[in-house]
Amino acid sequence: MKSNPTYLLNAWYVAALSTEVGPEALFHRTILDTSVLMYRKQDGTPVALHNRCPHRFAPLHLGTRHGDEVACRYHALQFDCSGKCTKNPHGNGHIPQAAQVRQFPLVERFGFLWIWMAEEQPDYERLPDFGPLDEGHPNGIGYTYMHMPVNYELIIDNVMDLSHIDHVHGEIISTRGKLSPVVPKVQELDRAIVARWEWKQTPAMMIFANFLSQPREEADHYFNITWTPPANIQLSVGAVQGEKSFDECIGQYDLHTTTPESQFSTHYFFATRRNHNEEDGEYNAIKIKAMHQAFEDEDGPIIRAVQDEMGTSEFFELDPVLMSNDVAPVKVRRLLKRLIDDEARTNDS
Repeated sequence: MKSNPTYLLNAWYVAALSTEVGPEALFHRTILDTSVLMYRKQDGTPVALHNRCPHRFAPLHLGTRHGDEVACRYHALQFDCSGKCTKNPHGNGHIPQAAQVRQFPLVERFGFLWIWMAEEQPDYERLPDFGPLDEGHPNGIGYTYMHMPVNYELIIDNVMDLSHIDHVHGEIISTRGKLSPVVPKVQELDRAIVARWEWKQTPAMMIFANFLSQPREEADHYFNITWTPPANIQLSVGAVQGEKSFDECIGQYDLHTTTPESQFSTHYFFATRRNHNEEDGEYNAIKIKAMHQAFEDEDGPIIRAVQDEMGTSEFFELDPVLMSNDVAPVKVRRLLKRLIDDEARTNDS
């Protein structure tokens, strides 16, 4: 696979929710313009292979399972989970040396399957740590997946700049106009961009109000949002009343992470872990339904319209008007481009 300057390759992307890849089925998804087959070995270990038989290029997900191996439906070449051909039912059974399917490193963490798409050996030190997703009652976390026909950086822009909340979203996450005037504090690190908002509103955001001691009274709020490459955004949000610190807040720890399907289509994965009403499994369904409504019915139409207006143009080519709310997303775009350019130069040298 040749270096593609559109994407950062030496990085871990989410390939699927853990629950999407079951014990028997052959699951497939296009990631960074490459068709990928995923399945689980009989011991539950996830496997990722290029979803293309090297014989006539039939998709392997159309084939059949044979224990931990997969047989192509077209001419029944069989491959083990390392991608090595183990059976050729034709002629004398000779297996051509080129009968090999590429294997992609795949790691299961935090309710997701993470894939390494680069030809270079995987750097396990770059696997992100979102450990808080694993902490707490199993009913206190919800997961979901959405597909969007837009460039993945437009979704990153949307989450890194939450000033749109009062203008796009409904009452449940409204800050009643208090967030937009706040200029976030933005910190630029070597491989991360952090943005933080703090504000007061009366009453609290509806997602928290009924879990506070005084649901109708003023509350202090914060957003802390951290982008790390290639496309992970960890968003923490909470509310407190009285003399309590934000360490004692009613809040949630969210992960928004995007994986390009192609230049103009994106897999959007989401997880949310709350520190209240944790044992109520039905509340997860409410939270995830609200997430879908907010993004698919409110954010989504605008982002799709933005993509239509931009066409194939690169963001900065269009000379966008930039305001105080753009600092964090612009810094993310510039840092990501620098990382991609640095990687391309290394690969070309």
